[in-house]
Amino acid sequence: MATIAQWKEALERRALDEQLEWLSPGHAARQRGRLARGLAGFAAQWREQGPVRLFSAPGRTELGGNHTDHQGGRVLCAAVDLDTLVIAAPAEGEVIELVSEGFSPCRAALSDLAPRPAERGTTAALLRGVAAGLQKGGCALGGARLYALSDVLPGSGLSSSAAFEVAVAAALNGLFEGGRTPLELAAIGQRAESGYFGKPCGMMDQVASAVGGIAQLDFADPLRPAVTPLSCRWEDSGHQLCLVATGSSHADLTEDYAAIPREMGEVAAWFGRERLCQVEEEALYANWAALTQALGERPVLRAAHFFREDRRAAQEAQALAQGDFCTFLQLVRHSGRSSAFYLQNLYSPARPRSQPLTAALALCDRLLAGQGAYRVHGGGFGGTALVLLPNELAAPFCSAMEGALGPDCCRSLSIRPVGAVELALPR
Repeated sequence: MATIAQWKEALERRALDEQLEWLSPGHAARQRGRLARGLAGFAAQWREQGPVRLFSAPGRTELGGNHTDHQGGRVLCAAVDLDTLVIAAPAEGEVIELVSEGFSPCRAALSDLAPRPAERGTTAALLRGVAAGLQKGGCALGGARLYALSDVLPGSGLSSSAAFEVAVAAALNGLFEGGRTPLELAAIGQRAESGYFGKPCGMMDQVASAVGGIAQLDFADPLRPAVTPLSCRWEDSGHQLCLVATGSSHADLTEDYAAIPREMGEVAAWFGRERLCQVEEEALYANWAALTQALGERPVLRAAHFFREDRRAAQEAQALAQGDFCTFLQLVRHSGRSSAFYLQNLYSPARPRSQPLTAALALCDRLLAGQGAYRVHGGGFGGTALVLLPNELAAPFCSAMEGALGPDCCRSLSIRPVGAVELALPR
C-alpha cells in the first residue's frame, strides 16, 4: 500500500491520469479533485497519514430491460462515468468504521453483523450487510477504516446505492484478500440492499456496477446471471447519453417499486411458477380473461410488459453488437412506450396529480420530433428520463429542457469500460 503523501504526490504530477481517464472518460481532472478531497478527508477523520488503498465502483444506466431482472429476464446495461470512491486501510480491533460524505459516520462490529431493523434505510445497514456477506462467504475480515465519496446522483436511477455497496465490498475484499469475483461482490451488495437496507431489488444494478462496460445480463439463474459483454463503439453512433432530472424524489416510493415484482409474481403463481421466465408468453394471452378476473388488469399488463421487454432487451443487444444503431433507437422507443402503457411506472398512483417524469417525457417527445429516443430511467415513479440525443440537437435540447425544468437538469454521461477496480500507484 502507498501512503497518503505518496498518493497526493502522484496526483500532483498527474501520474494517475491514465487510470482516471479509464474510469471517467473525459473527466480525469474532476477525478483528481475528488481523490485529493477524499485523501484529505481520510487524513483529517483519523489523523492518519499511513498507507491506504483506493477502490472505485461505477453507477449504471439501464439501456433496455426495464424491470425484467427480478423475473429471470434479460437486461441491457452499461456502467457510467460517475462512481463511488472508497479510500481504505486496515485498523486494529474488530470494528469497521465508515465515513461517507453527506451521511452520518457509522461502524459495524464484526461480532455483531445480524440485520438491525432500526438501521433499515441507512448507510449503516448497507455497511453491516456487505460485511456480513463477505464474512459468510469465508472472508477473514478485520478492523478497517473506510472513507467514501460519491458523485453518482442520488434519486437519478443511476443506482448510487449499488455503486456504494459494490465499492465497499471491493474495498473490504481487497484489504482482507477475500478472493471474491465481481459477480460474487454484486450478490453481496444485492443481499445487503434487500435484506439489511430493506429495499426490494433484483441484482441488475450491482452486476452492472461490478462488471462495467456495456453488457447483456440474463437472470434465468438469479444467483448466477449470465454476463455477455458487448463490444460497441458508442462514439460512432452520433448520439450521446443524456440524463434529464425532473427534480422529484424517490422517497416514499418503496411500495410502488415493490408492487411490480409482487404483481408479476402473482401472475407467475397463478400458473404454479415462481417467476415469469418459467411461464410461456402464449399462456398469458390464452388465459387473459381468467387472469384479469382473478388478479385485476394491472398485474396482467405488467406480465405482458415482461415478455415483450425481455425479448426486446436481447434484440437491442444484437443491434448494438451489429452496429445497427437505427434499429437500437427504435427498440428503445418501444421500450419506453411499454414501460408507460404496460408496466405503468412513470408516476405513483397514490399521487396522480404529480407526474413530473411523464411531463419530462412529453417535453422530450416534442423537442426530439421523432429523432433519437427517450424512456423512463431505472425503476421509475419519478426521478429521471434517459435520452439518446443526436449530437447536433444536444445544445438546443438542453437549453429548452433547462428552461422548462430548471438549470442543470441535463447531464451528459459517458460509458465506463470497467466495473469495480482498485487503483494502482504507478512505479
